Amino acid sequence: MKKLEELVAKQLLQIKAIKLQPANPFTWASGWISPIYCDNRKTLSYPEVRDFIKIQFARRVMEEWPEVDVVAGVATGAIAQGALVADLLNKPFVYVRSSPKGHGLENLIEGDLKPGQKVVVIEDLISTGGSSLKAVEALRSNGADVLGMLAIFSYGFKVAEDNFSSAGVKYETLSDYQALINVAAEVGYVSSDDLSTLSKWREDPANWKK
Repeated sequence: MKKLEELVAKQLLQIKAIKLQPANPFTWASGWISPIYCDNRKTLSYPEVRDFIKIQFARRVMEEWPEVDVVAGVATGAIAQGALVADLLNKPFVYVRSSPKGHGLENLIEGDLKPGQKVVVIEDLISTGGSSLKAVEALRSNGADVLGMLAIFSYGFKVAEDNFSSAGVKYETLSDYQALINVAAEVGYVSSDDLSTLSKWREDPANWKK
């Protein structure tokens, strides 16, 4: 049986949640030019993939953090993912907004979170870790004990590793960039020249040019 990382990567490629276009790269919101685009929200439209990810998330939570009290999802991409995991584990669920609501109570965290509760955060994608760690900061500011974070996919940037380390947050992913390019090469999704391009991009994504 293939490693979980490669099984998940294959699923993400099959449903086009991840697209690889070294010859026709994407422009991210950050302005980075990238040969890869990832939209893990698409996994919600495929019941078999959705269930597989949910089960793997829940299994990992109970292996790593069995003392968890609450599951939190990061808006917007991981709200549904987090709710699915919380439901499977029969745990309370909250989600963290990217910015406070502009009316009413102006909540940043939606749901009932009590000070001192142990929280595992579910994320759909980790890039540099910036937005993910803002969610952790919001939870901690509200008195939560954040045990760690689980994401579907990570690009494996060193800056993300450094940011999580500095914040004192343990994180794990179901799949990652290395597993993805391994699978992409194995199934003929990319050529050997493409593989070289994809490897170079991750070394310095901020300055990569086609």
